[in-house]
Amino acid sequence: MRSTVGRRAGIVVATVLAFSLFAGPAPSPSQPVGAPGDVVASSSVPQQMWPPGAATGSFLTYWTTGPLNRPALSTGATFLPPGGPPPGGWPVVSWAHGTVGLADVCAPTATGNFGGQYVEHWLREGYAVVATDYVGLGTPGVHPYLDGPTEAHSMIDMVRAARSVTPSLSNRWLALGQSQGGHAALVAASMATRYAPELDFRGTVATGAPSNLEQLAPLVGPNFPPLPLTGSTVFVAYALAGLRASRPDLDVDSYLSPLGVSALDRLEELCYQDAAPQLQGVTIGQLMSRNLDDPAILDAIRGTLGVPVRGYDRPLFIGQGLLDDIVPAAFSWKLTADLAANGQSFVYRTYPTGHLQTMPASLPDTTPFVRQAFS
Repeated sequence: MRSTVGRRAGIVVATVLAFSLFAGPAPSPSQPVGAPGDVVASSSVPQQMWPPGAATGSFLTYWTTGPLNRPALSTGATFLPPGGPPPGGWPVVSWAHGTVGLADVCAPTATGNFGGQYVEHWLREGYAVVATDYVGLGTPGVHPYLDGPTEAHSMIDMVRAARSVTPSLSNRWLALGQSQGGHAALVAASMATRYAPELDFRGTVATGAPSNLEQLAPLVGPNFPPLPLTGSTVFVAYALAGLRASRPDLDVDSYLSPLGVSALDRLEELCYQDAAPQLQGVTIGQLMSRNLDDPAILDAIRGTLGVPVRGYDRPLFIGQGLLDDIVPAAFSWKLTADLAANGQSFVYRTYPTGHLQTMPASLPDTTPFVRQAFS
């Protein structure tokens, strides 16, 4: 066991060093701002970081649209399957990852964790995979966790950026995301054809996607009851830390207890696997000094956490694990009811699985769905 852990630690250190050597220093925020999707740095991904099934890989740093619709930098990677592209170029899957943390060292381009066997499946199906880190993971500033519009912009602009440096990519693309990435994919789906009309957006697969979290915000305060869910305190703290960084005018710290301020400060430097033990036994209520009931902060929360319930003009697949103790199925029931009430067309499937297990469990349904979307 020790030797396995040691080898894994060595790989992580090597890949982080490789990224810093190959990609060079991150562009400074003071450099000239480019249009969304403009690439400011690119380099090869060391082969040891390629997901299984990839034939080539490249790192990118590119411009996108961040909080408050301001220009921001994001990083990501592009991976191609083996062989030559089909006529018209490789169809593109834009992969949005789940929660990894807030610190730059948590970014997939730093750790090499690009989705493992799940991403391998899509490469072997003949799709190029582009994978954003999101704004603030590997670029200046704190990652605005669960800021749906920012995540969505990062996801869409990653396609633009990848196509500008990889001529073999088609303009046909599909959004694919799990957990935090499912949230990103849903928001991206609601804006894709308007935000990037030059691309041929074909549809969305979102699994384990959090939704309706903004409905709970007015109740979040010192008396908020403990939730029987895995990681809920960390996820709320991440969202508050991201909001604190992107909206200093809201004075998020004034809603926090001393423990809450200290916790957010620590979590900005930690990846999820290290953050969870730090807050073990701490409730959401213990982070708070008063309720999040001010109209200004509630409006900001709705604008970031909220999942649109209209605007979906391409095929949409939503997958949910019935045993999910991170994003409970009840959240998706409310989302799908709202989508139906607004006349949206979608496919909804449930699986007798937990959170991460929903990804492989859904493949018998999502594989033909994606194939049809690209046909």
